[in-house]
Amino acid sequence: MSEFIPPLEILIEQFQRLPGIGRKTAQRLAFSIIDSEEEKVLQFAEALVNAKKNIHYCPSCYNFSEGGLCSVCRNSEKDKTVICVVEDAKVLMAIERVKGANRYNGLYHVLHGVISPLDGIGPEQLKIKELLERVADPELKEVIIATNPSVEGEATAMYITKLLKPMGLKITRLAFGIPAGGDLEYTDDMTLLYALQGRREL
Repeated sequence: MSEFIPPLEILIEQFQRLPGIGRKTAQRLAFSIIDSEEEKVLQFAEALVNAKKNIHYCPSCYNFSEGGLCSVCRNSEKDKTVICVVEDAKVLMAIERVKGANRYNGLYHVLHGVISPLDGIGPEQLKIKELLERVADPELKEVIIATNPSVEGEATAMYITKLLKPMGLKITRLAFGIPAGGDLEYTDDMTLLYALQGRREL
């Protein structure tokens, strides 16, 4: 038997379904909703419904869009000869936030995940087939693979590289290294390895 009345228990369970939200956090969120003014709760509910109804995938790169091409694909100043392959839209947005003369100015392709057999995610669950269709464009010169340096990210990068190599494209992997202000003594082995492999001449 639950310690909470049914409507509250259902609300807690719904919050728990969100990634990274455990039981205690779900309870805090549920109590916060109950303690809020009804108008604010209705605004929150409306925002959820509107987001689900109005946010779609860009038909070209699979970034988030309100319909049709996303703002990146619509940007005529973007370099159409290079595509950066990312795991999700959050990474795309992070790269787009980088400012400066040498910032990335090409297009993207969002996979919406990585290959993870333990989670039941194979290549067919990702936007890999769509990527292969895009790279047939004769204007394209380079594909940058920017998946995370995790086991799953590496497996996905290797799988995509194997598919793209026969097409004669330049394929590069995003370099990973020591963060600014980082301490080498406390840096993990994988990061150190990438830092050494990605070293450049001074």
